[in-house]
This record gives sequence, structure tokens and C-alpha cells, in this order.
Amino acid sequence: MISRRAFLKSGGLAMLSIGVGGVPAFAIRAAHAGKHTGLYKKNKILVCIFQRGAMDGLMAVPPFTDNYFKTARPNLFMNADSKGSLMDLDGRFGLHPGFKSFASLFQSKQLAIVHGMGSPNTTRSHFDAQDYMESGTPFNKGTTSGWLNRAVGLMGHEGSPFRAVSLTTSLPRSLYGDNPSIAISNLADFGLQLRGAKTANLTAQTFEELYDQTSDELLKEAGKESFEAIKLLKQSDIKNYKPDGNANYPNSPLGRALKQIAQLIKMDVGMEVAFAESGGWDTHFNQGTDKGIFARNAEDLSNSIVAFWNDLGAWQDNVTVMTMTEFGRTVKQNGTGGTDHGRASCLFVLGNDVKGGQVHGQVKTLAIENLADGRDLEVTTDFRSIFSEVADRHLQLNDDKILFPDWQGNPIGIMKS
Repeated sequence: MISRRAFLKSGGLAMLSIGVGGVPAFAIRAAHAGKHTGLYKKNKILVCIFQRGAMDGLMAVPPFTDNYFKTARPNLFMNADSKGSLMDLDGRFGLHPGFKSFASLFQSKQLAIVHGMGSPNTTRSHFDAQDYMESGTPFNKGTTSGWLNRAVGLMGHEGSPFRAVSLTTSLPRSLYGDNPSIAISNLADFGLQLRGAKTANLTAQTFEELYDQTSDELLKEAGKESFEAIKLLKQSDIKNYKPDGNANYPNSPLGRALKQIAQLIKMDVGMEVAFAESGGWDTHFNQGTDKGIFARNAEDLSNSIVAFWNDLGAWQDNVTVMTMTEFGRTVKQNGTGGTDHGRASCLFVLGNDVKGGQVHGQVKTLAIENLADGRDLEVTTDFRSIFSEVADRHLQLNDDKILFPDWQGNPIGIMKS
């Protein structure tokens, strides 16, 4: 069901706020704008996946020819040898075997990697680093909105109540803000609940009755497509959904979330931003190589994304998928067979408008003098330069001063012109 925190405003109030006569504010805005688009066109859709816990980018995409790296990780190092422990991407970087399902997407130039990415803020706190990345303001803890919520506000057109959806139990920091967004933990138990300043826990049916009772025909018309979308979702046979393209989703939180995102996309309820999470990346001990904690997480992430991509079929041209993680891990392994909190990591971007088949970004030769604090991979690509380019090009946004306040960087060239 939808979380009780499903509709939020500035992290605490009703996202779907109540307007005149009990009519939701988004309907009033649509009415005054004179916009009624009918049931939804095929929108561009950005799907973001947060890898919580700080993924070890040096294990995901290791510089396997680096001699310092070999000595720094005597029990974690893997090579791209004849045994095929790593997939050799470009003669310098390899792909961890847990991500082997990504190989065909990289080779077909649909999947790109950005290495050496991270935050300019040097905190090693998971909570703070995630907060900074999701707010998009790495030196301002007082920001009340998330960067994805601001992206929704920059789209320049009215949208569905399902425009921004998180398949999580509560709304993530990325979607906090003034623009409507929703958290759904399970579509099969769907029951829309709205929370407002004057009305609490009203079902969709109750709100529809409010529309029926209003004398303002313009407001009725503005809300019509919203309820059509809600009805469509409630009436769909969610539990018996059969994926296309022989897609085989893992039975994991991420696999189930991406499966439901694919359902929402193909149901055409007007979704334009989607969010999901992958946990367990805090590998302080027993990290493993081709087996172990990291490998299991890598397999789940890549298999879930590949299943989602295959399931989309003809929708692939409309969708871009981007992963993110709060920071990376130390270059050296620790005494318990793991890695500790570091600086830079890497991320994956998948889509038909991505410059795939490349490892983007800059990673210097690993030597003490090139490491942040003498121990970590240096951040050479600010996460905002990636997020802004992907969002700008894919969602056709054009105001980075709003999307990422206090940032004046440049795109890295990961998206096609």
C-alpha cells in the first residue's frame, strides 16, 4: 500500500495539498493553466536507483592493470585473465563478474560507466552523504527539497499524480519538495490515501465524490485524467503481470520494485520520474571476490536492471536508468577482508541516448600522492555534473541553477546530443 508519508511537502506536510472546496491543489493549478492533455502520452522517464551503503567502485570496475592496486588488495584483487574473473572493458578497467549481465549492454553501447564520481563534501557519514546527494546541495544541510523533486518542477507541464513515483516504503529524500510525488511499497495492495490540512486518510473514491459534488466544471475536467489513472491502476491485474522479453526479475526488493516500475510505465499512467533502492553495499568485512556479499549485491543489481530493460521492449527509447551511491571505499583492504568508507566510486547509466560502451571520467594512477587523504580514490567528477546532464538531456530541462543551486560545473559528455 501507499505509505502514510506518501504525499509529502517539504518533508512533512501534505504533498497533495487541499485547495479550494476540498479539491487537490494540483487540480486547481491544472484548471487555471487551462491544460488537459487526455490520458497520457509516452513521456520520457528517468529511473534512479540509489545503492545505499556506499558501493566499492574499485571492485565494481577495477583498474586491474594498476600495480599499486594489486598490492593494496592482496585478498580482494581480481584479474582479467584467461579464467575470465573480470570482463576486460578497455584494457585498463574490468567489470566485476557479479555484473556480467551488464556485459551485452556495454558492448551494444547502451550502458555507460562514470568512474571517479562522488561528492565534493568529504564527509564519511552515510546519512550526511546520502542527504547531500539526494538534496543536490552537498554543502547545505538546510535544503528542504530533493533534486528529483526540483526536476519535476522544471518540466514545464502539468502531470499525472503518478508523475514521480518511488517504489519504497517511504518517500526518499530525493523526492521531498513542493511538487507532487508518491511512495508505493506494493502495487498489488494499492489503496490511494491522501493526507491534507483539512482531510486525512481519504480514499480515491472519496475524492472522486468530492469532484462530483463541486460545481466548478473546469476543476472536474482537470481532475478527470488523474482519476482515470488511479482507476486504471486499481483495476489492473497486478499480481498476474507477465513481463515481456523473457525478463526474469530477481525475487528481491530491487527486482520487485523495478518490475512494478515497468508495469507503471506500460500502463501509461503518466510516470516521468521513478525511484528505487538497493541496499547492503557497506562492505566493511568479508567483502569477497567473485563470491560473497559484494558479488551477491552486484548480481541482484545487474540482473534486476537487465530484466527491467528487457521487459520494457518498445519503451526503451523513452527510458534512461541511472544508479548512484553516496561514496566509495578505501583503496586498501582492511584487516577483516573488507573496505572502509572512502571518497569516489562509480555509477552506471543505461539508455538509448547514452554514449555507452565507455568508462567516462578520470581515474589517476593509484599511488599515495594521487589519493585523497593518502588512502582514497579522488573525486574527479562531481555527481551534479552527471545528474544534471542526464536529467537535462533526457527530461529536456534547462535550468541547472534551480536543479542544483550553487553549482557551476559542466556536463561530462555522457549523453548523445
